[in-house]
Amino acid sequence: MNKENIKISGMTCAACAQRIQKAVGKMEGIAEASVNFATEKLSVEFDEQKASLTGIKETIERIGYGIVEEAKLNSVTIPIGGMTCAACAQRIEKVLNKMDGIDKASVNLATEKAFVEYNPQKVKLSAIKQAIEKIGYKVLEIEKKNLVDEDKLRKEKEIKTLWTKFIVAAVFGIPLLYLAMVPMIWWLPFPIPAFLEPMQYPLRYAFTQIALVTPVIIAGYKFYTIGYKALLQRSPNMDSLIALGTTAAVGYSLYSTYQISIGNFGAVEGLYFETAGVIIVLILLGKSLEAVSKGKTSEAIKKLMGLAPKTAIVIQDGKEIEIPIDEVEIDDIILVKPGEKIPVDGIVLEGHTAIDEAMLTGESMPVDKKAGDKVYAASINKNGLIKFKATKVGGDTALAQIIKLVEDAQGSKAPIAQMADIVSGYFVPIVCIIAVIAFLGWFLTGHSLVFALTIFISVLVIACPCALGLATPTAIMVGTGKGAENGILIKGGEALETTHKINTIVFDKTGTITEGKPEVTDIVTASSVSRERLLQIAASAEKGSEHPLGEAIVRGAEKEGLEFLKVEHFEAIPGHGIEVTIDGVHTLIGNKKLMDDRKISLQELGTTSDQLAGEGKTPMYIAMDNQISGIIAVADVLKESSAKAIKKLQSMGIEVAMITGDNRKTAEAIAKQVGIDRVLAEVLPQDKSNEVKKLQAEGKKVCMVGDGINDAPALVQADIGIAIGSGTDVAMESADIVLMRSDLMDVPTAIHLSKSTIRNIKQNLFWAFGYNVAGIPIAAGLLYLFGGPLLNPIFAAAAMSLSSVSVLSNALRLKRFKPYH
Repeated sequence: MNKENIKISGMTCAACAQRIQKAVGKMEGIAEASVNFATEKLSVEFDEQKASLTGIKETIERIGYGIVEEAKLNSVTIPIGGMTCAACAQRIEKVLNKMDGIDKASVNLATEKAFVEYNPQKVKLSAIKQAIEKIGYKVLEIEKKNLVDEDKLRKEKEIKTLWTKFIVAAVFGIPLLYLAMVPMIWWLPFPIPAFLEPMQYPLRYAFTQIALVTPVIIAGYKFYTIGYKALLQRSPNMDSLIALGTTAAVGYSLYSTYQISIGNFGAVEGLYFETAGVIIVLILLGKSLEAVSKGKTSEAIKKLMGLAPKTAIVIQDGKEIEIPIDEVEIDDIILVKPGEKIPVDGIVLEGHTAIDEAMLTGESMPVDKKAGDKVYAASINKNGLIKFKATKVGGDTALAQIIKLVEDAQGSKAPIAQMADIVSGYFVPIVCIIAVIAFLGWFLTGHSLVFALTIFISVLVIACPCALGLATPTAIMVGTGKGAENGILIKGGEALETTHKINTIVFDKTGTITEGKPEVTDIVTASSVSRERLLQIAASAEKGSEHPLGEAIVRGAEKEGLEFLKVEHFEAIPGHGIEVTIDGVHTLIGNKKLMDDRKISLQELGTTSDQLAGEGKTPMYIAMDNQISGIIAVADVLKESSAKAIKKLQSMGIEVAMITGDNRKTAEAIAKQVGIDRVLAEVLPQDKSNEVKKLQAEGKKVCMVGDGINDAPALVQADIGIAIGSGTDVAMESADIVLMRSDLMDVPTAIHLSKSTIRNIKQNLFWAFGYNVAGIPIAAGLLYLFGGPLLNPIFAAAAMSLSSVSVLSNALRLKRFKPYH
């Protein structure tokens, strides 16, 4: 199965999205098709044997929508030395245009420059330069024009066009409204000129209104071209409703103008040009505000995209050369100076610095980096000069993966949106039927044609499928974007929705609740050995050890600046410990079994070791010349945030459990420190998913939090899998949510974000449904039936524009979301 995202233009409301989804979904070989109206993207999964991407695009175009090709081209101006005549320019042009990946190349002899548009995925700038030099010309210093964000430019152009149309429509629409209203509202301060007096010069009055309404209709011409086209193809949308409503108003007004022209001056009361004009003005205003708001919902992803630096300093043949980021290749040696951004992912070769990785993890504290440490694209080098080797470039960097993850999540749909989608599909045809029934109902019960027509226009104009279509995707876009800003990557609408239902969370112990790195916690000495001497002997003995506990003792000695002594004899005793000779002293380091085997009495240290074990620590016994000398206790220490996060989750009414492969005694000691009551101990990695299954069998909605590598099966089995730690090494595939930091407070934050987003979606859907359910009957004359007022089509249009904008504004409130700390 192949999965693709296709950018679509020409969608005006949720009915359009439904129509594309239906048309593509019917094609052979399509497994799943989902259109997101807010992001204007179709996400489609298809069998390449039965369907093709070209075929899918053709289907979309056939039903009247456009495809926005997103392959971004880089443009570059290359100054060239050595050209002597037009033939030289022709030759370079010919060579470049023949290269695969070059879209267009033109060489100007007068300026001695080549302008090249190329696809960086297919051809590198270095290859273009080599091609020019190969045929005998010299490439001078390049002026690089940055990659143009076509999507951003397209959006800006769309917003600018809408505002222009609105201004034009308003310039003519407002005088039109004034002209129509003054005769009815006599007390207005500026009476209409005497030569336009409707009772004296009705025909002149009518023609003036036609002259004013025409530019307004031209400004809103798209409502008619798209609306009637959709109507003819039997899939009406929001534009169809506006087109029908305003056409009815203009049509009737033109008929009234004809009546005036043949001497029926009473027909001047049948002029409704201002209704059509003002409806178009208000809808254009609504559309302009909607376009601006829709742009804001995707700000998070644009912010992420803007993080990457544009150039990198690469060391080639001992020289520092600044090249475009697209030119960086794996294994290039890159130099980064203080204050600069890391251009690609890599491993530090030399230098020492602190790097601000807030863009990746949300962590504000800079992270120390030395040779052998990993660095990530777009993070900021704070104070040192480093050289590193590029390991991941282009779309493989951690930042690119995060952007892809957020984009996919924003394009996905939550199950809660399905009802709105179904309703959107049938909404417009039902509204058309209601409008016709209301028109006939009032007209046939003895009301005037004008009265019935007013009702017909109001019903068509008040209905708002847009509010329904935008209710869910906008909230998901803002919610997932907000998550990404705080280092919480939510993989899609479904994950976002399920998270708020979680009532049980299972934490893996090692690396999740604890640091996953054992540390020396206690040093207890016996006889005359000093604390420093005991640690020095133990660390010297363990220096070559691969064992995590041995490594912890070595790190402990390094922290205290102790000198390592020479080991004269070393022997490992599997399952027990080690036997060494240091400074002529015969030393044993190991567990209690080793001491028992060698008949070494623990004396009063026996009680101490039991006490340490009860606290979840591992005691290591040190005996010198067959005499017990002391105990060094090692433990996997708790993360600072563990107890606080677990307390927070419990206060949210969520049951917290801990799962570990450790023995029950150690596990319970750790659980007690963080306040967890339910402990699943001595569980092998492959059995973790079964433990999750058992909890699910109790009817619980389970979330598993692990470091994502040995926990992968359990992360998949759980209703929601949260992978914690550096989100670059984590098995992103198996988790639904990836936390970029190893701060456990992000778990309650993720649940809080999910609850806030779902609450926002419910508010949006309630408003969208409530607005339409209440608005349509009022427009159909329900209040008038019981002696109330009749809704003017102009107010109906204002309400309709307001409904979409209010749904978007409500979704944007999520931007104020604050994470737990």
